Amino acid sequence: MRSIVKLFIGICSMALILSGCSSGKGSGNEAIKVATVTTTESAIMGNMIKLMIEHYTDESVEMINNLGSSVVVHQAMVNGDANISASRYTGTDLTGALGEEPIKSPEKAMKTVQKLFDEDYNQTFFDSYGFANTYAFMVNKETAKKYNLKKVSDLKKVADKMEAGVDTSWMNRPGDGYKAFVKDYGFDFGKVYPMQIGLVYDAVEAGKMDVVLGYTTDGRIASYDLVVLEDDLHFFPPYDCSPLATNELLKAKPEVKKVLEKLIDTVSTEEMQKLNYESDNNLLEPAIVAEKFLEKHNYFEDKGGE
Repeated sequence: MRSIVKLFIGICSMALILSGCSSGKGSGNEAIKVATVTTTESAIMGNMIKLMIEHYTDESVEMINNLGSSVVVHQAMVNGDANISASRYTGTDLTGALGEEPIKSPEKAMKTVQKLFDEDYNQTFFDSYGFANTYAFMVNKETAKKYNLKKVSDLKKVADKMEAGVDTSWMNRPGDGYKAFVKDYGFDFGKVYPMQIGLVYDAVEAGKMDVVLGYTTDGRIASYDLVVLEDDLHFFPPYDCSPLATNELLKAKPEVKKVLEKLIDTVSTEEMQKLNYESDNNLLEPAIVAEKFLEKHNYFEDKGGE
């Protein structure tokens, strides 16, 4: 599997080079280029990285925003069009860029991803910012209180009466998709409706769905006051979020490595929910959200990495 993934990436790299889309590997004198995907979360973390680097160094930082997916960001890193990825997730990269099987232990997943990115791509996958953005079942407060729901296993006694809205892509995912969930937890819902992930929060808040599958750091959890149910059987693989950088950049500019290390274990899942909420609900620009957060914490000046 890994060999097929790497062959595919190699073919894509050559295609981009031939089409003139790639600028090639960057030198140590080039501007630092931070890539983000089209999510509020990625934009916020990308701006945090930019502001931290500018706070601690004299380096200039160029943002490469709104890339379509983690695959596109990975390709930009491989081609040298970017040298820092703002938001990479262990579970996504493990089965995507690295072509490995899912790993449900967060510690093992992190170690495996870090080892393989170093070996296969000469890149450093840093320890987590402190939050994980994984799938989670959630209900509104009324439903949680009515059925005394705190963890996913609690759904078993009422699931056959419930309508569930889930991410369309999750229905057929191998390993941690719908079929595997039913097998591991031992129950099914009365009706399951595949939906766009962005619609599930509105559906459960409005009472159109009894339970939905969303993402743990989505700002709408706080906006709609939803209850996230504990995945007590640890069914979903970990999706711990980290920055990633090329070893070429870190060797040429070791001060950047120290800056990125300052961001390790600084943002909890609950805090990331609030930051996403500030942007998505209160309509603050991700750059402003990032700046306010860093100012509040004094740019983590008392933290390691110096």
